[in-house]
Amino acid sequence: MSEERSSYRQIMKATSLFGGVQIFNIIIGIVRSKFLAVLLGPAGMGIAGLLNSTTGLIASITNFGLGTSAVKNVAEAYASKNNDRMSTVVAVFKRLVWITGLLGTFITFLLAPLLSRFTFNNTDYTIAFRVVSIILLLGQLSTGQLVVLQGMRKLQLLAKANMAGSVVGLLLSIPIYYWLGQKGIVPAIIITSVFGLMITIFFSSKIKVEGKKINFLVLKSEGLNMLKMGFILSLTNLIGLGISYILGIYISRMGGVEQVGLYNAGFAIINGYVGMIFTAMITDYFPKLSEVSSDNKKAASVINQQAEMGILIIAPILSFFIVFISFIVSILYSSRFFAINEMMQYVALGIFLKMITWAMSLMIIAKGDTKLFFISELAANIYTLLLNMLFYRFFGLNGIGIAFIVAYILGVFQTFIILKWKYNFLFESGFLKIFMIHFSLAVLCFLLVRNFNGIKGYLYTIPIIITSLAFSFVELNNRLDVLSFFRNIISKKK
Repeated sequence: MSEERSSYRQIMKATSLFGGVQIFNIIIGIVRSKFLAVLLGPAGMGIAGLLNSTTGLIASITNFGLGTSAVKNVAEAYASKNNDRMSTVVAVFKRLVWITGLLGTFITFLLAPLLSRFTFNNTDYTIAFRVVSIILLLGQLSTGQLVVLQGMRKLQLLAKANMAGSVVGLLLSIPIYYWLGQKGIVPAIIITSVFGLMITIFFSSKIKVEGKKINFLVLKSEGLNMLKMGFILSLTNLIGLGISYILGIYISRMGGVEQVGLYNAGFAIINGYVGMIFTAMITDYFPKLSEVSSDNKKAASVINQQAEMGILIIAPILSFFIVFISFIVSILYSSRFFAINEMMQYVALGIFLKMITWAMSLMIIAKGDTKLFFISELAANIYTLLLNMLFYRFFGLNGIGIAFIVAYILGVFQTFIILKWKYNFLFESGFLKIFMIHFSLAVLCFLLVRNFNGIKGYLYTIPIIITSLAFSFVELNNRLDVLSFFRNIISKKK
């Protein structure tokens, strides 16, 4: 029981730590956007955004997903407690980081005229693309440092590196934009990338991994595994982007550009605010799952624990989200975006199912079954697109929300069948109880807020939100002994 409690505490610690980092980065991003808006204006923001998004797209193609795939290799090597093995994996990974980073830089430099014409409809930004091409190498080198920290689960150092990078990037870019205006866009991008790399090197230097020289045969045998998995992850990500692009065009043709804007605004909330919880969790979850991936029983336990903690943390937030969606949308956007309210309420219910699918699907990656993962994700993307198009045709934006739920119902069954078939996975009764109670409370909030408007709706639903919070607290206390933690803090102060 003590080992299980320690595992739950590690999940909570990592989620709290990187949840805080995500919130911090969001705040920094808001401040940075405000300064950019004032100092550069809409045109300058557009130029900076297009330069970053274009180079980011090339990076996603040329980095072979090493930022995710190599975490598994580093985590497994670290768990083996074999220093020679660890040195070999890190040496191979760092060599691949240089190769893929240089590849991205070379392609961007070579295709600069085409990128300028495609992105800006002219060749005026050819030199700009050639100059900023260096950030693909700098960014990949930074990723290399962070992956080693994540794989070794040095969470404090990883969090500090992320936060320091955000702050330094803000402090460096603002004076440059102030002095040079739009002419400072390219220098600011490069300088922040250079300092970002320096920060990651500084924090990663605090851990000691013995250097090791490797020959081509070692690079080939070890590196192909990382590149193969990384390529599949990159390809899957690109397919996802393509599916989103096709859906955006479909919505535009069927409902107009304004409908696309509403759709994008709704999912920006999910990806930016609710999605940060998933980002916070994966930082520790994936390395941990990779360490035990060879033992199906231990891996199943880790998945169930992560899914339990995920639901307990996110469920009260989603119930609050369902009830107070109008306030949230009005704060983040304006009353003109209230058309997305019902869609977002459906999506909030779908997030419960997404949490389960997400926790299970990472097992396939941790196992290294890249072909199976690709086929599973490809199938999921195809039926998600078809469901979105079908439901949007008949129900508009609300149909997108309904399709989100249906797609993740299918996703849960699909992923569970795969894990049961391949790894003999089963859900534990404790998780199923937690999920059913919290999901039922959220559905009740959804039904009440849809049928009772104004004060009456809030009077009926606020007690349910409180119940959800109380249930999560009791369950978290059972796993983490939260009350003892607070008692110790109070006794220390006395």
